[in-house]
Amino acid sequence: MTNLTDLGVAAIRNGVANGDFTAREVAEAFNANVAAAKELNAFIVTTPEKALEAADAVDADRAAGKELGSMAGVPIGMKDLFATKGVQTTAASHILEGFTPEYESTVSSNLWAAGAGMLGKLNLDQFAMGSSNETSYFGNVTSPWRRPDGANTPMSPGGSSGGSSTAVSARLAPAATGTDTGGSIRQPAAFTGITGVKPTYGRCSRWGVVAFASSLDQAGPMAHDVRDCAIMLGAMAGFDPKDATSLDLPVPDWEAALNSDLKGKKVGIPREYRMDGTDPEILQSWDNGIAWLKDAGAEVVDISLPHTKYALPAYYIIAPAEASSNLARYDGVRYGLRDLPDGAGLQDMYAATRAEGFGDEVKRRILIGTYVLSAGFYDAYYTQAQKIRTLVAQDFENAFKECDVILAPTTPTASFGLGEKSDDPLGMYLNDVFAVPASLAGLPAMSVPCGVNSEGLPLGLQIVGKAFDEQGVMNAGLAIEERAGFTAKPEKWW
Repeated sequence: MTNLTDLGVAAIRNGVANGDFTAREVAEAFNANVAAAKELNAFIVTTPEKALEAADAVDADRAAGKELGSMAGVPIGMKDLFATKGVQTTAASHILEGFTPEYESTVSSNLWAAGAGMLGKLNLDQFAMGSSNETSYFGNVTSPWRRPDGANTPMSPGGSSGGSSTAVSARLAPAATGTDTGGSIRQPAAFTGITGVKPTYGRCSRWGVVAFASSLDQAGPMAHDVRDCAIMLGAMAGFDPKDATSLDLPVPDWEAALNSDLKGKKVGIPREYRMDGTDPEILQSWDNGIAWLKDAGAEVVDISLPHTKYALPAYYIIAPAEASSNLARYDGVRYGLRDLPDGAGLQDMYAATRAEGFGDEVKRRILIGTYVLSAGFYDAYYTQAQKIRTLVAQDFENAFKECDVILAPTTPTASFGLGEKSDDPLGMYLNDVFAVPASLAGLPAMSVPCGVNSEGLPLGLQIVGKAFDEQGVMNAGLAIEERAGFTAKPEKWW
């Protein structure tokens, strides 16, 4: 029989429906892989019993002749930002360690209703703040990929969804949820050779998702290929009256409409994305992607996104500002960690709890955010950043008058070694330089693996689309996927 853990979402769903294997057999195989891969530290909590329980329900429904859901029999990893009823939810932070929600996030509820099961809660950068998965209170996540230099340097799986990218790439899960605030689905997908989709802002409910920056956060799928992402996104998305920013739009059948024939489509190539310092192999992969999309029938056009150079600084004002407001709720009073020194008053408890509970990167961003929102600097920084955000969105609106989708690199480099950039916050922030503009504009975007570099590490290409046009983005992604023929897998060392 086929190694079940090499199968993706579509193959598992179809195999279970056809009776080729049972959902329980799938869950048992992935549970075993998860248990054997503790060295990767991809999971904060494992829930093998949840995966088996969901699998047994799917097998029972099939035996009874009931219609199966779109994710029936597919066990997944759940990023530990999504509230899961009865299962610890920490956002990878000490301040929420031990917090067990009495409710379920809308996205996870939708996935369970579609027949998915949960293998466990995936590690991440603390409160989704990071680009390398080195800020988690529960330890670094290690990529399953290695440089072939004999040094066995532990590599970054990207961030913040590094646990998700590692789990999918290492075959610990066929798919996983991620969240993307400024590239946190797309960048880790590129680093580990998988596919990840950030949908239009509002496609997936934020209700029950621990907030980082509320005007930017968006949940999305991470899986092996475009079809698997289309299936999973269809299960995740939908209007939610509990989320004021949720889009009240029907969810298209993205899987059924997948089509890699791009005749009549125009692909924009932003000239501003050819930045100094970008790895030449990244630029070569971009040129390859342009050729592949031409081969698929698309017309390639040169476009300008003139405010691109301001997007990253604007993001690192807006996101920390929102974080400083969102994280004010963690005060030691209602839930999570409480540090109450002897004889301490309320303010002392707040200070001690936050000092103990938040990691350095979270503290750094809270301080930045509080500073730019303060009375003397609000107009100078925050208001100006919001104006830049509007200009970035207008750049995309103007560009989409000339093209249907935009092709760019996902990241300026391939994965780097853990610790190589941990003392350089600005260098770390630059990892998001290609991903942030689409986040500021709330547009759908995805990363698709397009090959490996000279060190054997994966590279990704990014497609950005018009608002609500996830289909166009995934169709272009499928065209690249078919032509890139990416089949590389990390050699097992864990």
